[in-house]
Amino acid sequence: MIRPFDDTTRRNIAELCAEFARLPASEPAPTLKRAAVAIVLVEAGDVADGTAFVLTRRAAGLRTHRAQWALPGGRCDKGETPVTAALRELHEELGLALEPEHVLGVLDDYPTRSGYLITPVVLWAGKGAVILPNPEEVASVHRITLEDIEQVDAFDFTLIPESTRRVIRFRHAGQFIHAPTAALIYQFREVLAGRDTRVAELEQPVFAWK
Repeated sequence: MIRPFDDTTRRNIAELCAEFARLPASEPAPTLKRAAVAIVLVEAGDVADGTAFVLTRRAAGLRTHRAQWALPGGRCDKGETPVTAALRELHEELGLALEPEHVLGVLDDYPTRSGYLITPVVLWAGKGAVILPNPEEVASVHRITLEDIEQVDAFDFTLIPESTRRVIRFRHAGQFIHAPTAALIYQFREVLAGRDTRVAELEQPVFAWK
């Protein structure tokens, strides 16, 4: 289903996020650091009609998780809420200056093998939003339509010898995108379908554990 990039779609997604029964926020374990990512909704533009979210490839020169697929985001600074951190990181990485009123909702926290507790924040960028990626942090920017993630075969699950938990994978452009990014996108897909699906137990591949 193509979702037009208009106020009706914005209100619909805001309502779905409001209906989502988010698990209560809790303080992370001492070994986990707070982080936040932005699921920012934009016009699909040249890619296709409708509404899309922004996915990036991290710059090859970054210290950690270099060249990996990611949602815009990063570690929360001292005293920051996840929403404040997501807005700051979105501006630093993509040049998008959004405000708290652009927030449509917040999804479940996701604990990563690399030591972070990630809070996904859903945002509406509005028409005409200009993306100016910071080359020091972002190698490329991709608009993924909501129709793409709603396809029956968009996600699959596999197992690895190192864990008893299922590894989630999102297929995009002939490649697999793994958790944590795939898990967060999957939960957003489920929210769009009106389902409270949990993803914290979905596993990441071993290369993402560091």
